[in-house]
Amino acid sequence: MSSPVDPILFQFGPFIIRWYGLLIVGGALAAAYIATLEAKRKQEDPDHVWNLLIWCLILGILGARLYHVLSTPSGTSRGFNYYFIEQPFTKLTLFGTAIPFPTALLIWEGGIGIYGALIGGILAILIYTRRHQLNVWRWLDIAAPGMLLAQAIGRWGNFFNQELYGPPTTLPWGITITNVNQRIPPYNDLTVYPLTTRFHPDFLYESIWSILGFMLLMWIARKYSAKLFDGDILSLYLIWYPMGRILVEMFRPDAWVIGGIPMAQIFSLILILLGAGLIYYRHQHPDLATSPETHPGPHPPKRRRAPRTKD
Repeated sequence: MSSPVDPILFQFGPFIIRWYGLLIVGGALAAAYIATLEAKRKQEDPDHVWNLLIWCLILGILGARLYHVLSTPSGTSRGFNYYFIEQPFTKLTLFGTAIPFPTALLIWEGGIGIYGALIGGILAILIYTRRHQLNVWRWLDIAAPGMLLAQAIGRWGNFFNQELYGPPTTLPWGITITNVNQRIPPYNDLTVYPLTTRFHPDFLYESIWSILGFMLLMWIARKYSAKLFDGDILSLYLIWYPMGRILVEMFRPDAWVIGGIPMAQIFSLILILLGAGLIYYRHQHPDLATSPETHPGPHPPKRRRAPRTKD
């Protein structure tokens, strides 16, 4: 599998559409559509989904970018020092005029962290549900399956940007990295690793894992709906995705490591324990999970009929 040479889908003058941004937005729209189906199934107002979408996009992208620029990936020049010390500003040409622009905000060049997006998205849901007096656990469940679908779609942006790859491989689904600037040392030595060298497509592994998780969560949400508490689907998300991320990080030569351990694996382990702990605690204390304030049930209360009067 060969990587594309051009990450730009369409360009007309200063107007540019990149595959990376298109796939992120497309994934978000797909997630929103799935959330509307889940909202209807739980007898919630699906209009809240579209109101939430813009806030989840804004806070999610900000969180994802913040995670990236604060990290220090191994073997790359892009990290905290680059964005804030070495190259804090760059020149951005807009309508023929070059203006200074913060390098940390060049999100279209790639570089976002899923865990930062997760924190930003959850924060958006927390704020929105609090303002509109909605059940936050229920709405986190509504969003969880779609988040996995969005991640599966968005990860293909890494394919077009020629990033998120692992060590060399002879497997038939290996990808070529023809953009030398995207090569991580020592793979940028073309005398040892020519342009025909194939690498593990880490983005593909994570995308497949996310698709499987999406289907699993959708099935569980329907099959065991009578036994689930609000918040259980989110908890399963916090277990499923990090499990796959731990495995994918083993194939990432550019992982942000502390003490020799990839930070993404540390975050993943924390989230797995959090997800499992939430399920255990809430099912051990069903009185807390099923109270009217937190688990009003899938059906609204029936209205009482007024007593009939005899004529």
